[in-house]
Order: sequence, then structure tokens, then C-alpha cells
Amino acid sequence: MTKENICIVYGGKSAEHDVSILTAQNVLNAIDKEQYQVDIIYITNDGDWKKQDNITSEIENIDDLRLSDVEAGEISQLLKVGSSGQPYSAVFPLLHGPNGEDGTIQGLFEVLDIPYVGNGVLAASSSMDKLVMKQLFEHRGLPQLPYVSFLRSEYRKYENNILKLVYDKLEYPVFVKPANLGSSVGISKCSNEEELKSGIEEAFQFDRKLVIEQGINAREIEVAVLGNDYPETTWPGEVVKDVAFYDYKAKYKDGKIRLDIPADLDEEVKMTLRNMAVEAFKATDCAGLLRADFFVTDDNQIFINETNAMPGFTAYSMYPSLWENMGLSYADLITKLIDLAKEKHEEKKKNKYNID
Repeated sequence: MTKENICIVYGGKSAEHDVSILTAQNVLNAIDKEQYQVDIIYITNDGDWKKQDNITSEIENIDDLRLSDVEAGEISQLLKVGSSGQPYSAVFPLLHGPNGEDGTIQGLFEVLDIPYVGNGVLAASSSMDKLVMKQLFEHRGLPQLPYVSFLRSEYRKYENNILKLVYDKLEYPVFVKPANLGSSVGISKCSNEEELKSGIEEAFQFDRKLVIEQGINAREIEVAVLGNDYPETTWPGEVVKDVAFYDYKAKYKDGKIRLDIPADLDEEVKMTLRNMAVEAFKATDCAGLLRADFFVTDDNQIFINETNAMPGFTAYSMYPSLWENMGLSYADLITKLIDLAKEKHEEKKKNKYNID
């Protein structure tokens, strides 16, 4: 059997660089190497692209993926053909944060006409920007908690007015978030104005635009979505925490969270969550994969929190774990996403670009 040539792209100029490398290690060790010949491209913190062909062995040490001894190459040439000498069947971007899941690299793949796993430019960029995401959810009629958003330049000029707006519209505790970052980087839970000011300064280190959201006493429930035009969903899972909130350190370093799959919820609530996840998927014309995150209160009120167009994708992350519960293994999920990438690309080729 002739193997398909696949390229995994990881690293990137992002605060989530190391998370991306960890994800790449997991995917490389799980992907079906009998079916795929796998090349890798590592994007350094400085933005250099380094390629290694035909990965066949287990990656035991994550530092082996930093490709420090490999010369940087020209991007379009690295993506042009695989080590088999044929164009890639699909490129699998495992990039988190800016320049990875925000539509920028997806635009590059579009211009080069390369099939790629996951969401397109619009879905990626709008899911990355928490403010735009919220506005699209509102248009779709999905229930949300109150929030405030502003730019760094606005805060520097109108700090007192903005603090008053937060005070008038929201109640403590509130969550301060960079608008364009994932993996809980730069997020603070604030219970008073002093903590709020500190949280704002912390978040502004990572983005020029912030979103401040109303806190709520609720369970954190997540649903995985998979597909293109006809997406399927999993049963919901719950994030159970031993910390004040689900931040980057708790998520990736301390292990102070537990994933309960499936979540212990009423059947009607479960179905509502699955239907809302599909609505969120469609709201931004998603493709491939999406994780939809919700709050569920004790009296079963549901609020959508956010979506993640490139969710955590290690073997133990919520997204693949939810599909594992549905009977789809991690390796088979990878294969399914590659198939969806090819399907998406074939569908786009049906478009007419010349006017007779």
C-alpha cells in the first residue's frame, strides 16, 4: 500500500509554543505510520521554519522536536512536496495561540492551495478573538454571561471610566482575559478593584484587547464537535478543579484538574448542550473540529463560555478524551481529521474561479 504523505506543523511564535510541541509529540506517537509517511515542520520562537522528513520512530524526549540542528528553510518550498516526492495529502497544524489558530497560517495554506486539517480562516480567526466570538454567539441567539471589552490604548486614556463601566455592568468575581489567546494564558480571577487592575495589566502583556467576563458559580462543561457540513458531537464532559480556576498552570503543569466523561447531567441538559455546540460550530462556519465550552448552573441554566477552534489535542486532553468515550480512539480521530481535511479541500475545488 502506498502511504499518504502528511506534514505536521508545530511550535510557533506564541506563548503556547511548548504546548504545541507537547501536542506534536502525542500526535506523532499515535498517528498510523502504516498509512501515513509523516514529515514535520518546527516553527521556532523566532519564526524560522525547520523541516525533518519521514518520522518513523517514537518521540520519547520532547526536546528532540525542537530541531535545533536543522537549517531553516523557505516556507513555500518546505510545504510544496513531501519526502515521498508527492504533494502532501494534508498538512496538520498543531499550533496554539496567535499565528497558529487565529487564521493567519490557515490563510497561508489557502494561498498555497494545500489541504489542511481544521478550521478555515474565518472560523479560526473569529474563534480566536473572544469579542468577535461573543458577538457571533449573540447573533445566533446563544445565551451568554455579561462582559466588557476594551483596548489597551483606551484603558491608558480612560482608565477611571473603564473601571466604572466594569463596576456598573458586572459583579465580582470577574475574569480578565486577553481577547486573542488560548490555553488560559494571561487570565486572572479578580474579586476586587485592586485585583482587577493587576489582572488587566497581566492580560495586556499578551494582547492589546481584553474581555472581562462576569464570574458565575457553575459547572464547566465541554462538548467536542467533529465534521464539516454535517458535524457530530460527543456527550458532554466536565472539568473538575482543585484550584480557583482552570488556568494554564493547572491545565498543563500541576495536574490539578480532573475530566469527568461523560458529565453527570440530566438527559435534557445533555441534548441541549450538544445542540448548542452544533449551533456554535455553524455560527463561524467551522470545519474539522471544535470544542464548545459551557457553564451549567445548579438550576440547569446554560451559558456558552467560548469555543476553541484548535482545542488541546494531547492524548489526555478533553477533546480526544470525549471522542474516546464515543468509541473513537486517538489514532482513529487523527485519521478522521485528515480525511475531513481532504474532503474540505475537494469541496472547495468545485468552486469556479474563471468567468467564461
